[in-house]
Amino acid sequence: MISLTDRAYTKVKRLLQAKDYAGIRLGVKTTGCSGLAYVLEYVPEYTPSDSDINYAQQDFVVLVDKKNEVYLNGVTVDYVRQGLNEGFEFLNPNERDRCGCGESFRV
Repeated sequence: MISLTDRAYTKVKRLLQAKDYAGIRLGVKTTGCSGLAYVLEYVPEYTPSDSDINYAQQDFVVLVDKKNEVYLNGVTVDYVRQGLNEGFEFLNPNERDRCGCGESFRV
């Protein structure tokens, strides 16, 4: 299960409407000192696929590749502003460790 906070939902909806995109894709990539980093990509057009899990929202789709589900199951996506910085934050109950700079994590 993937969930979005109200702030994240509103931000994603605005960004997608501005570009007329269908949704977002969440994933992970190998990088950093802890091993994995979160990836959020925009999906211009949605075509159902057997390799994707679709966490449909009211106004858009949230896709996760089945091979990334083990890393993302239970994640909550938030949108935060801290001072001059703002962006999406991933709250993952499966994280065991995070690097000091906060760029990568381990499950």
